[in-house]
Order: sequence, then C-alpha cells, then structure tokens
Amino acid sequence: MERWTREQTIVALSLYWRIPYNQINGTSNHLIQETASIIGKTPGALAFKLMNLSSLDESRDHKGKSNASKLDQAIWEEFAGQWEQLAQEHERILANLSPQSILLDTELEQKIGLEKEQWVKTRINQRDFRERILCNYNMRCCITGIAIPALLVASHIKPWAVDAENRLNPRNGLCMNALHDKAFDRGLFTITGDYRIRLSPQLDTDTPLITEYFHRLDGQTI
Repeated sequence: MERWTREQTIVALSLYWRIPYNQINGTSNHLIQETASIIGKTPGALAFKLMNLSSLDESRDHKGKSNASKLDQAIWEEFAGQWEQLAQEHERILANLSPQSILLDTELEQKIGLEKEQWVKTRINQRDFRERILCNYNMRCCITGIAIPALLVASHIKPWAVDAENRLNPRNGLCMNALHDKAFDRGLFTITGDYRIRLSPQLDTDTPLITEYFHRLDGQTI
C-alpha cells in the first residue's frame, strides 16, 4: 500500500473540518469522492484517513479509528489553530494537482499584482470558513433549522475585522439563514453564553412578521 504523503495528509486534514462528522466514514460524500480523485487515493482510503484524524480530535466524545500515524499526529499539531494557513496550504496543493481550483477563477483576469494575491487569499478564506461552519452545524440554520445550503450564511460571532486570529476558527461562527444573519450582524439580536436568543429593544414592535420571525424565538436555545 502506498504511503500517505505530507501534501495528501494536509488535504485530508482540511477536508476533515469541512464534512459533517457523521459523514466522514462513508464514501458516498461528494467531497470525499472528488478530493480522493484529485490526490490519487480511493474514496475508501480517504474516508479511513478522516476517521484516523478524528481520533486526534479532543473535541469529539466518540473517537474514530485509533491508528493515526506519526505523520497524522505531526500534521495535526502543526496546523492546530492555524486555520488560515491550513486553508491556504490546502488550496495551493489542490491547485497544483487539479485545474478545478479557485485560483483559476476567471475573475482573476481583472486583478493584478498584490491585488490579485490578496483577492485569492480572501476568496479562499471566505469559502473555507463557510464550509467549516456549515459542516459544524450539519448544514442547518441554528435558528430555524432550515437545511437548504443556498439559503445559509456563515456568520462571524466576533467580526472579521475585529478578531483577525479567529477569522477562520469554526468556533467563531454560526450557521444562519440570510434573514437572521443580517439581523445578527446589525445587532438586532444576540446569543448568550448559554446559547439563548435575546432580542434587541429595536425589535420591540408588534407586527405579524416581526412576531413570526423574531418574537417567538426570544429566549429559545439555538
């Protein structure tokens, strides 16, 4: 059996944070299938690697496979908390292996020099954060339970501009539908430390739509 390389393991680690935990041990997930093809592994081998990586994840109560390799451990430790670095390395590796990369987006033709480099990094970071947040919430809005990805937004708890270190940290994100994302961003409601929804006085208006979409949620847990 061919050994896993450093690059393949980095891609697997990045993928681990982008797939709901209950799907990492299956081969039917389209991301597992597509990524396996790009890095030269079978879907089964990649799924097995994801389970090995899950055994290193202290946030999981139920561990996966227990035979993570020394390389798995080293890569896990190297990128622990280094969310932006992991996202950039993941994209760089895939860009070298596949033409289907964000780095080859046609919009790049309009960018030059440092502007192009910054645009690429921003696009990668935004996409990476969204995928991680939707994964964390199992593709469901934490407010309403809506499970249509096209209607979901990855919201930062601490704004992008305020906390640079946690811009891509999955624990700094909430998965919401577009309406409640906008309201959260504007401070019309907050989520307390015990995960309860609390409305702003600005929403103290008795109209049917406000009642339907906001008042009934006040005090509920996400």
